[in-house]
Amino acid sequence: MSKFDEIRPYYDNEVHEALHNVARDPMMKALMSFTFPDTDDQVWLEQFKNIHTISDFQQNFISHTVRQILAKSSEGLTTSGFDQLDKNTPYLFMSNHRDIVLDTSLLNLVLLEKGYVMTSSAIGDNLVQKKFLNVLAKLNRNFLVQRGLPLREQLKSSQTMSEYISELLHHENRSVWIAQREGRTKDGNDATQQGVLKMLAMAAGDLSITDYFKTLNIVPISISYEYDPTDALKMPQLLAKHRDEVYVKGKDEDFMTMLSGVLGQKKRIHLHAGTVLNKELDDIGAQFENKNKQLQAIAQVIDESIIQNYKLWPTKFIAYDLLNNTNRYAEQYTEKEKQLFVRRLEQRIDQSDVVLKEHFLAMYANPLINKLGLGKDKLS
Repeated sequence: MSKFDEIRPYYDNEVHEALHNVARDPMMKALMSFTFPDTDDQVWLEQFKNIHTISDFQQNFISHTVRQILAKSSEGLTTSGFDQLDKNTPYLFMSNHRDIVLDTSLLNLVLLEKGYVMTSSAIGDNLVQKKFLNVLAKLNRNFLVQRGLPLREQLKSSQTMSEYISELLHHENRSVWIAQREGRTKDGNDATQQGVLKMLAMAAGDLSITDYFKTLNIVPISISYEYDPTDALKMPQLLAKHRDEVYVKGKDEDFMTMLSGVLGQKKRIHLHAGTVLNKELDDIGAQFENKNKQLQAIAQVIDESIIQNYKLWPTKFIAYDLLNNTNRYAEQYTEKEKQLFVRRLEQRIDQSDVVLKEHFLAMYANPLINKLGLGKDKLS
């Protein structure tokens, strides 16, 4: 058995049978009915017979699903920075993480439409406990991040994942998407966990961390939703943290969050591809000998790129002004935009809970606050 079998997506020669096994699952019917409304089931069931690779499935079905999501729950997706990338080069896309399904799905749609190599993407195995979701993830070239393991098994799993990512980038010429941290950012503060970088470095072999990371072609990705469709759902966990309480997820909480993220209103969305971090890695390698210092500096460089290139929608400025009881950024939004945001606030949370309201506003305002913290002049 291959050392990657527990975490890898399907090989192309496994796709046809895997798809056949879930073709008549009620969740597949729901997915295809959403993707191709007013189309008889027999049409897509017949088309499934011609699907023999992951690329076939993504191009002929999932890309249409993502376009439907954009059409029904957003006011459009814009992009920047992708013209700097080479179409034949595999990249490690390190992204801020706001939505379980869409962050990587939107990136892959952009890569597909622009003619770039689509990614193999990391997903927590806790999110695909249902059989259908597990199969669907593997049909979309997701590889599994194993959660909740004992320490010794966790180290072994991290080593395997590090080697698998290296295999994808260096031998399969396949780009990879990975979140900058474990789990979605709940409070709007996008910060790279050094643990993620330590995992990536496990496959470095005899190379220094900075030399090895240069071979990964790291590109920071900034994704920004005007409205976070799961904003209210993130509040209980933030409040538990505020009260220093242990937060226990409900049985189907992850699944319901996935649905809310897909179907909930997002308004405008922007995706920015930063520049490859090779020069920054050279500078860090020359400046620091200590590995932990190097990892800290790499995390900071990734954070600065993601924060600086994060698109600030009017909601961020409105939330800042409401949070601080000011009109400092009134020129950045219209009165109508403010009224719509206030109405959303009133509908989503209990207005009498001051702490809850503060956390909700801070979640939207923090990307602006963090960009201000970089000391850059341009806010956009």
